[in-house]
Formats: sequence, C-alpha cells, structure tokens
Amino acid sequence: MSRRDTIADLLLDRLGDHRPGLRSRERTWTWDEVVRDSAARAARLRQLREEDRPFHVGILLDNVPEFVLWLGAAALSGATVVGINPTRRGSYLEAEVRHTDLQLVVTGTAGSELLDGLDIGVPRDRFLLVDSAEPPAPAEPFRDPSVSAATRMLLLFTSGTTGASKAAICSQGRLVGLACQNTAKYHIGRDDVCYCCMPLFHGNALMALWAPALLAGACVALAPKFTASGFLPDVRHYGATYFTYVGKAIGYLLDQPERPDDADNTLTHGFGTEASPEDRAEFQRRFGATLHEGYGSSESAGMINRAPAGPPSALGVPAHAGVRVVDPETRKTCPPAELDEHGRVRNAEEAIGEIVDTEGAAKFEGYYKNPAANAERVRHGWYWTGDLGYLDGEGYLYFAGRSGDWIRVDGENISALLTERVLRRHPDIIAAGVFAVPDPRSGDQVMAALETRARFEDLHLAEFLAAQEDLGPKGVPRYVRVSSQLPTTGSNKLRKKEMQADGWRTTDEVHWWQGRGTPSYARMTEQDKQALREQFAANGRSRFLP
Repeated sequence: MSRRDTIADLLLDRLGDHRPGLRSRERTWTWDEVVRDSAARAARLRQLREEDRPFHVGILLDNVPEFVLWLGAAALSGATVVGINPTRRGSYLEAEVRHTDLQLVVTGTAGSELLDGLDIGVPRDRFLLVDSAEPPAPAEPFRDPSVSAATRMLLLFTSGTTGASKAAICSQGRLVGLACQNTAKYHIGRDDVCYCCMPLFHGNALMALWAPALLAGACVALAPKFTASGFLPDVRHYGATYFTYVGKAIGYLLDQPERPDDADNTLTHGFGTEASPEDRAEFQRRFGATLHEGYGSSESAGMINRAPAGPPSALGVPAHAGVRVVDPETRKTCPPAELDEHGRVRNAEEAIGEIVDTEGAAKFEGYYKNPAANAERVRHGWYWTGDLGYLDGEGYLYFAGRSGDWIRVDGENISALLTERVLRRHPDIIAAGVFAVPDPRSGDQVMAALETRARFEDLHLAEFLAAQEDLGPKGVPRYVRVSSQLPTTGSNKLRKKEMQADGWRTTDEVHWWQGRGTPSYARMTEQDKQALREQFAANGRSRFLP
C-alpha cells in the first residue's frame, strides 16, 4: 500500500488518473495533468530555493488554476505556501507579508502592482509572474526526499476579525488528517464536483474543499472570486455538488431575487460557518441543498462531532472527553445551561465559558514567530480556543461567540450572537454585526451594524424586534449603523473590531433609541453626537471614546 501521510503522497496517488481534477471556465485538467503541471512548478521552486532561509513561497492570486498548481508544487518540493490576502493594503499588508520571511512571490501583474512600493523583503527578481512568464518545463513527478508529515505546508493568516492576524502553521500531515476527517464528515466522494468560491488563501477552501477533493479524487471547480449573481450559473455550468462558505456568503445568496427554477441545480450539500438555522432552512428550501455548519479554525479542528438529530442551533457534541467548557479563571467545568422555551440561557453567568481541549495542546502547531500568541493558546497543558460556548443538559455544544461577544448591560450579560441571529431573520438584512459600545454613565450598550439594500425606514426595525419572542429587552440595539457594504475581511467575515472602534462615530448613517420602553429609532445627527460626547466628558468617561 502506498504511503499517504503527506499532501505530496496524495498528489502522486493521482498520477494516471484521467478523470477531471481541476476546472476553470476556460479549461479542464485531469488529475494526471494536475500532478504533472505541479511537478513542473516544483522543479522550478527547487532551482530557486535558497538553502539558508525558510522555504516560504507567497502566492498572491485569485482562485485561478495557477494557485492550485503552485499548491501542488509546494507539496512536492517541501515548500511552505503563504497565501497573501489581496484585500489587505499598505503598511498592514507590508508588515503581514514581511513577517513570514518569503523567498519568492508567485503572482500576476495585478498582484505585482498591489505590492508596488512595499518592502516585503522579496526583491522584484524573485517575483514569478504567472500571466507573463513561460510555463515551466515538464518534469518527472516525484516527492522530494525531505518531505515528511511534519513538513510545514501552509502559513494561514487568521482572519483578523477580532484583532491583528497571526500566521497559523499547518503541516502536510495535519492537512492530510483534515482531508480524511472532512471527506468522511461531509461525504465528499470521487463523483463530487467541489465548487471553490471561497478564497484559496483561507483555511476554509484549503482544509474543507481542496485537500478533501484531492484525497477523494473529486473535481475542483474554481470561481476567481465569490459573487452572489455568479454562484448559481457556475454551479449549473460545472455540475457542482458541494461547496464551502464563510461569513456573509449565504446571506448574499439568499438576497438574490428568488426564481421559480432556483432548485433546478446539481448542488447536494455545503459546509461552512456563520449561517443561522433560519438561513440554512431557507437555503434548503430554495436551492435543495443541505448546509452543514461546523466549528473549527486554522489552528485546530476535530473537536466536535456532527449530531444531525440535535437542535439546529447546536454545533454538535464534543468529539472526546477532553473537549469541555470551562471557567477561564478557575478552569472548572461549567454546569449545563438551563434553556428557556426560546433556547436562551437562563444561567449564562455559570454555564457559559471558554471551549477548551485538554488533549489538544500537542496537536496545535503554533503561530509563526509569535511566542506570545502561542502561550495564549496553550496554557496549563490545554488548548484554549478563545471561543465561548455552553453545553445543554443533553450534552449538545453551542457556540456563544468570540471572547468579546458578550455585552454587559445594566449588570446583565447579553449575547451579541443571539442579537445577530435575530437581526439576520429580517428579510431585508443581508448581514449583521453586534458589539458593545460604552455607555456615557456606566457599562455598555448594544450596537448593531446592518448591511441592507433597503432604507432604514422601510425595515420597520423597532416593530420587527418587538415581535421576536426570543430577544430580551436588553438585547435590543441602542444604536444601529446602516450600510450598503460593511467592512469585511478577505473571507467575507465582518470586521467587528473595526466597527466597534468606530461605534456611533462612523460616517455611515446611525439611528439610535433613547429612553426606555418600546424601542423607537431616530436618525443621529452631528449635534446628537456632540451632545453624547459632552455626556461622556461630564461623567469622566471620555477615555472610552477613541
């Protein structure tokens, strides 16, 4: 039996496989051609390798076939791929890329222009421009002798939604393990056509689509970028059966005008994060495909098993006894959540804690050149996710948000995640982010940022919120930012930290509710904002306003 503990092994297994392995709108590659074209690029990497530096190769491309072929090249040659996020700009992009000690950059003319004037530590003669250079000469496919399961395959920048991004390490062996888990968990088989519309610089596309498709021998069909209007035409063109999503993608798809033939497509299932139970049900109704919500990150996976028969809002059940919800201060396991008839947690103070894996420290491969972040993730011999959760009395695990997703209002903890889910039920709201903003006297208030095509007045938001039985009065937003396009990361996740820092001082329109009782929103004027600043000053709380 052939060795199969590296991505290089999985590629070589596809030699002689003449079924479609990679498709774009312009061309189809068989798996055999994918391997041979990857081998040609691997030979080029070996020629250019500098032995005294980390073998790190940056890729700055859209989802084009060259990205996939250079991924294969890195696997065969033992190089590490650093996916460069094209939505980054300026000094932030410069610092992020320079941190990873690249030897080479694989990009095109547009990517080269994006890097103009930035000192990323790579001279221009070490840029390989895929849209202007001659294709590499053919080379015999082989696995570099230095490649092992421990060989670093990826440096994946975390999305940066809650702070500065970090470069998470993923070895070839860990990526193979994820491929095995995900082909089984999401039923990816040889006859599947896996539609890749999420960016290949992100862990979602690599871990949940590309690597599983490689293992199964399924076909990878590429979209250069996700577009809601192009999604269904692409699915039909390729005969796609499976796809992955992140962040706002499902909201954008459901915002498209409904057509009688929406369900006339080949999709059967998809995997992703941040789609609400209501969105998943609506996607099933309109498009006839099942969405599997999962839990994981660039740093870890395999902590939760699917439980299809469980509550729709639950993530699943812990994969083993080491996956727990604990009080971060005492490390004691939190008691089960007591849920009301709407699924709200009655005993949030006791039941909600941080999700940890007491057996996961050894599996965490760390962040590149970031010992402080490593120490934050691994403490007391445990792996700490930084995510909040709770277990119900039946043992189902629920996601309760990131560590900053709980808002203290009038001495009560309010779930930003619950308010977000309620807001996203509104048919005219595409995306919603909820976060704490300081109160001028004490504590916090709830603020929501909404992406919508409608005018605020046409949302009738106060009436809509009053009709939601599972939203308590303290979870109703005091401030509502309205935008046609909220700031996002390159993988469609909302930049909540950025929006929280802006607060009601944003240049987008803001509506606010003063007083108590039934919510009633009015547009916030510059005079209102100045008066609010004066309240902060009068109460000695100006320091809370950036």
